[in-house]
Amino acid sequence: MPRPRAPRETVVPSPPAAPPGTVRLAAGGLSVLVSRGPLLAGVALTAVLVAVVAVCLSVGDVAVAPLDALRAAVLGTGSPRDLLVVTELRMPRVEAGVAVGAALGAAGCLMQTLSGNRLATPDTVGLNNGATAFAVAGVVAGPTSVLPPATALTGAATAAALTLALSGGVGQRGYRFLVVGLGVGAVFGAATNLILSRAEIDAANAAFAWTVGTLNGRSQPAVTVLEVGLLVCLPLAVVLARGLNALRFSDAVATVLGERVRPLRVAVLLTSVVCAGLAVAVAGPVGMIALAAPEAARRLTGPGPVPVLTSALAGAVLTLSADLVGRTVMAPLEIPVGLVTAVVGGPYLLWLLLTTRTRRTP
Repeated sequence: MPRPRAPRETVVPSPPAAPPGTVRLAAGGLSVLVSRGPLLAGVALTAVLVAVVAVCLSVGDVAVAPLDALRAAVLGTGSPRDLLVVTELRMPRVEAGVAVGAALGAAGCLMQTLSGNRLATPDTVGLNNGATAFAVAGVVAGPTSVLPPATALTGAATAAALTLALSGGVGQRGYRFLVVGLGVGAVFGAATNLILSRAEIDAANAAFAWTVGTLNGRSQPAVTVLEVGLLVCLPLAVVLARGLNALRFSDAVATVLGERVRPLRVAVLLTSVVCAGLAVAVAGPVGMIALAAPEAARRLTGPGPVPVLTSALAGAVLTLSADLVGRTVMAPLEIPVGLVTAVVGGPYLLWLLLTTRTRRTP
């Protein structure tokens, strides 16, 4: 009688080792390779953002312990006083700061990479000034919570179209795009001052908040519109970032690599316009965030993919930190976040101008 054969052992091949500088993330039968630098930078910035949020929710005229503040914000538990202070008074402001900073950081990263110029941001190419001018005009014409998002987005798109048309595009004309954007922004800035000077005093006071950049008393519908825009724009920006890696080279090389250069540029510019316009509709022209956040993200991640998400996280951290300084450094007097970023960002911009070489953004 033949002896029964022993069952064969099924040998499951182990996945190949991750290339140097990457980490393999596996879930079920799927795995993906992620660059180690952006992953570590994203985790670190997320931890810093949570810490800054906790401090922002706990610091003020009524002190709340950071853990109690996070518990009240996330779980909705705590004393009635903590719930009132955290969820009703401070959480909307923190929510607006995170959304505005993330939008400006992502928009700055996209525009810098698109133009190959570290100085090309929504601040410097006229998008913020265009959005501000249209938002102020909308508030003066009809001060409702619906007008600023729509008018600011229209203004940002108008400024982008003018800059793009007058400069002959971006691409190899990055510096021309920047210079023309400065001129377009100056024109819209003058238009804003003209509108305010001709408006009635009550309407001018209502619109003044859109000229300095502040997170105090922001419209919740405008914040909601910005958050919905981010839910669409951030994933789209991550997809577009893969094509932007090829645009770091010449157009000919990018075309050989299979990228459709012109549609990619249009999509990146439109995404930047939406992010910048909706951010201005919430907080006004908060300067320097779109300039500093991508630079901080690149220094943290090192060479590699375009750091769109890392720039968004860095922008949120910088915006909340600036707002925290403005609320506390001269309390009870409050300094608008736009003034804080201007004071801190001015010397940074001078340093960047003195150290920037004529080269494409790394």
